[in-house]
Amino acid sequence: MERRELFGSLASRFKKQENTPNIIRPPYFEDENDFIENCVECDAMCVDACYEEIIKIGEDKTPFIDFSVSGCTYCDDCADACEPDVLQIEHKKNISQEIEIDMLKCVSWHQVMCFSCKDPCLDNAIEFLGMFRPKIDLDKCTSCGFCIKYCPAEAITLKG
Repeated sequence: MERRELFGSLASRFKKQENTPNIIRPPYFEDENDFIENCVECDAMCVDACYEEIIKIGEDKTPFIDFSVSGCTYCDDCADACEPDVLQIEHKKNISQEIEIDMLKCVSWHQVMCFSCKDPCLDNAIEFLGMFRPKIDLDKCTSCGFCIKYCPAEAITLKG
């Protein structure tokens, strides 16, 4: 069993069921209000196109991102597949919410060697002071969400 699997299995025992107040949209729209207005019920091709399987359809019949499954690679596939053209490559941007580490929950901040957030970070945006105390370099972070899935203590969340 790898370290990530061990921490993941331990954390799943203590997970709280929380409703995330922020709805995270795929990063290919220009304006949230236009997105909600123009994203009409369709065949959800953006969901099918997502290789990471993080795009889900909400109760309001619009797509959102679920970082508990994986992270966004910004591959453009959801925008290419969007039939109503609500998601468009020319509006590509980083996900708008910032990622933050809760020092009180983070096991590394409590002197436990854990690099579960750093290992999957594609942007090398998580830096450690020595072997402990991780921090996110907001200049490098694209808010892709890969670190959220792998944090065994659920210490990484979206701000905002």
